[in-house]
Amino acid sequence: MHDMLTPYEKGNHNQTTLWSECIAFYQELAKRFPKILKFEQIGVSDGGVAVHAGVVSADGVFDREQIKAAGRPVFFNNNGIHPGEPEGIDACMAIVRDLCFEPARLAALGKTVLLFVPVYNVDGSLNRANTSRVNQDGPEQFGFRGNSRHLDLNRDFVKCDTLNAKLFNQLVTSWDPDVMVDTHTSNGADYPYTMTLIHTQADKLGDGLGPFLRHTMLPHIFAQMEAKGWPTCPYVNPVKDSPDDGIAEFLEVPRFSTGFAALHHVIGFMPETHMLKPFADRYESMRALLDVTMAFTVANGAQIRQLRAEAKEQAKTKSHWPVSWKMDEANPSTFRFKGYAAKRSASLLGDYQRLSYDRNQPWERDIPYYSNFVADAVVRTPKAYVVPQAWREAIERLQWNGVEMTRIAEATTVDAQYYHIAAVGSRPQAYEGHMFHDTVELEARHGSFVLQPGDFYIPLNQANARYAVETLEPQGHDSFFRWGFFNSVLEKKEAFSDYVFEDLALEMLETEPELKAKFEQWKTANPALLADQEQVLGFIFEHGKRHAEPEWRRYPVLSVF
Repeated sequence: MHDMLTPYEKGNHNQTTLWSECIAFYQELAKRFPKILKFEQIGVSDGGVAVHAGVVSADGVFDREQIKAAGRPVFFNNNGIHPGEPEGIDACMAIVRDLCFEPARLAALGKTVLLFVPVYNVDGSLNRANTSRVNQDGPEQFGFRGNSRHLDLNRDFVKCDTLNAKLFNQLVTSWDPDVMVDTHTSNGADYPYTMTLIHTQADKLGDGLGPFLRHTMLPHIFAQMEAKGWPTCPYVNPVKDSPDDGIAEFLEVPRFSTGFAALHHVIGFMPETHMLKPFADRYESMRALLDVTMAFTVANGAQIRQLRAEAKEQAKTKSHWPVSWKMDEANPSTFRFKGYAAKRSASLLGDYQRLSYDRNQPWERDIPYYSNFVADAVVRTPKAYVVPQAWREAIERLQWNGVEMTRIAEATTVDAQYYHIAAVGSRPQAYEGHMFHDTVELEARHGSFVLQPGDFYIPLNQANARYAVETLEPQGHDSFFRWGFFNSVLEKKEAFSDYVFEDLALEMLETEPELKAKFEQWKTANPALLADQEQVLGFIFEHGKRHAEPEWRRYPVLSVF
């Protein structure tokens, strides 16, 4: 027996730990068991709160480079990204404690190393109440989803507006874990399952890791969870209003933890316990999920590492990269799902039909499961990218993620491909602190450019090619462009006075046949705009060559083939 109980274990099983209690708990464990647990501060949040990470090793080896050199598997558990969803925080405390106190459990870890972040969104964990999770059953008090800048950290892994995300990028890059579990609680439909599971979309992991995840790891996890009394289903993402008509696998793009992990060829899981289940059930199912996935990593670590090594090697020679994916609607599989009858009735609030679920009418049947995704946009892999040194925000993030690059030593002229940004469709209001670009239309063009000393040359024959491609190709789901890193090139810097430009515009039409042809097409397509002087002169000014600004709408990252 031991004297170290977590707040959850001490109380009525409807308590979650305070940040201060959590950190003190691990510090005491590390003090008592210095040859099992290393626990330290790795940085601070935007609110100035310490962020910690811990390492559990059965043989007392904690040095990261020594562990990596020995090829030891690393299982990474991240908790508290949404502190209102805290069961992973409490479950991790108990797991680490049990590894310290129980020699047989520690020995079973073998060569595998447990890396964990006890509380990731430390700012949100200090913002405690019991009202922010509208539909959630317990615990009695919990943290808040947003951090001190009111940002959702599970949207920040690429844009890295927060110090937390920078730390996370650097932690994943330096440790290179093999499997990651990032713990959450779900919103959504009602159903009998306590545990649902998002995983890295298998099609995105390639022809080695992907089939292994889909055909070996996931069936094992589902079977083991069933055996432990916690039947588990894929994350319930209904294709219509309720699960009756089928569910779709969650396409976890790189802004999310599992999508970010995929950029590094890491198998990622995002367990989502069901908000309407009691906190005790959510805690117990989360503990079971963490135990099952860690045990699988221990037993299959060598194979996972081999498949990841192969994926990294393939990345060095990949001729084409998918940068955007879409659901294969024509080829769903099926999943044996347990659900509740969906009911629709007149709302008492407005003139519409409301949805509810009748727990007295459970059902079980095969439903469509849209688990296959196909590439929606594919790019040809350049020999290298060139990122001008002026764009330091992009360069920093590439460096945090281990992307290999060199700096141009002297002025050099190259022929390169670049994108002209023909059109952009942006969200009407801010999304996580940015005006996110939902759509972008590109024209690939070629030109001669002088690279300046200090510009960054990024060869693509490297293991981290995927991160570079998906962030630097503008049409990527979560590219730097889409998050607004290059917005200044969308703005024309010079303008005109209409009374002067009127005569010059006529002259331009006479001397630029291509402009004249475009203008005639525009007039035919937009007769109502011919009465608007600003529209007429603006079209000529923007499409003419005489006063063109070469940098306007030119995406500044070059592709060298």
